[in-house]
Amino acid sequence: MAVALLLALWLALGQPSSAPVRAQTSGRIVTARGEFADLSEALDDARAGETIHVYGGVYDGPVVIRKSIALIGHEGATMDGHHQGTVVRITAPDVTLQGFVVRNSGDSLDQENSGVAVEAARASILNNRLSSTLFGIYLREAPHSQIRGNEISSKALPLARRGDPIRVWYSNDVLIEENVVSRGRDVVLWYSERLTLHQNDVSGGRYGLHFMYCDDAVIRDNRLTGNSVGTFMMYSRRLRLQQNTIAFNRGPSGYGVGLKDMDDAIVSDNLFLDNRIGAFLDNSPREVDSLGLFENNVFAYNDSGLTMLPSVRHNQFVANSFVENGEQVTIAGGGSRQQENSWSLKGVGNYWSDYAGYDADGDGVGDLPYEAERLFEYLLDREPALRLLRYSPVQQAVDLAAQAVPLVRPQPKLTDHAPLMVPTMPAALPELAPPSRTALGIVALLLLAGAASLLRLSSVGSSQRDWWQVN
Repeated sequence: MAVALLLALWLALGQPSSAPVRAQTSGRIVTARGEFADLSEALDDARAGETIHVYGGVYDGPVVIRKSIALIGHEGATMDGHHQGTVVRITAPDVTLQGFVVRNSGDSLDQENSGVAVEAARASILNNRLSSTLFGIYLREAPHSQIRGNEISSKALPLARRGDPIRVWYSNDVLIEENVVSRGRDVVLWYSERLTLHQNDVSGGRYGLHFMYCDDAVIRDNRLTGNSVGTFMMYSRRLRLQQNTIAFNRGPSGYGVGLKDMDDAIVSDNLFLDNRIGAFLDNSPREVDSLGLFENNVFAYNDSGLTMLPSVRHNQFVANSFVENGEQVTIAGGGSRQQENSWSLKGVGNYWSDYAGYDADGDGVGDLPYEAERLFEYLLDREPALRLLRYSPVQQAVDLAAQAVPLVRPQPKLTDHAPLMVPTMPAALPELAPPSRTALGIVALLLLAGAASLLRLSSVGSSQRDWWQVN
């Protein structure tokens, strides 16, 4: 009787299946032994608005999506271009491509072989992994699209031969968020308005970000490290570069950020760490009635914290921290028109780690102006080859002579009338790897710099300020 009951129960529940158990999904199914075994057949048979779920396996490219559908990959579904042409091409609006491995595009730069090429509006390219592709994700006249959560790495080619891991061309109102990009050429953003870049990680390329003719862009909470140039921005208006970590960019140019002909840019709350040049300014702002604002940034341990061409004007620098840069501010080619830039605003200047003044009234602002007037730096700006002598006895002898003989002392490159006594660190910056050591180390260095300033001040006899006395 017991055996009969067990047999009946087994028949009622059905025989166990060796097929993997999958969540119930709506829409068409593509598997090796499913409703469709061929992806192209499923795409041809689909109607606009439908969803196609693709499970496992390798599907040959090129894949062309001509209908407004959602194509969702599961279990490592892979599209392989076999090193020929573009792997996935999207020509219909309102397409979602999610969850795929896309690999092995062709390597023709003039044909712009890509992993994913989008030629229509409102595409969503989500959570894909692109490898060994020349161009990664290419939006061409694809406004209101989003590129989010993708991992992109380029072909193993010389840097100049690689394509761009992300390229946005004539595509307004695009969101680029939470992507990890490595070993590409440039993330190119050209002729597109109202772009938003948020929480991306770009490393190992030539230009981390390369902007041109992109008004009203917002670049926030990104990490741009180990590129030749962190980001270079040209011919645009009302850029917002905020709360980014831009570090270790040391190629031939080695700019953390470069601004050329940029009007009304706001650069705030960023960390520029260990770049050849933290920020480079060339004719920015361009228009007479425009301003550039640099506020609450940290320029730390760069060869030059800030480099400007002599004609740069109409910038405001306030509440920035210049911490132990080889040269805090460089005027490229010598000369000085820095009276046309403002180094303090409403009684708030910037922190300078080489400031030798004091704060007798304890308001956190130095009582003497900060003046950058070192003779060796003046000579260095005019003759960059003299960098060979930096930190040598020659540098010390030249600066000592200038202090002893005022006749040879140069005119100050800049004057900050309200220098801050303690550096600041922007909150909620993207962490550097390894985060537990590097980020904490930066904070510790800034705190040590602040403590050193307070110790120096205590030696001038300002004992009435109990909050900074040293026992």
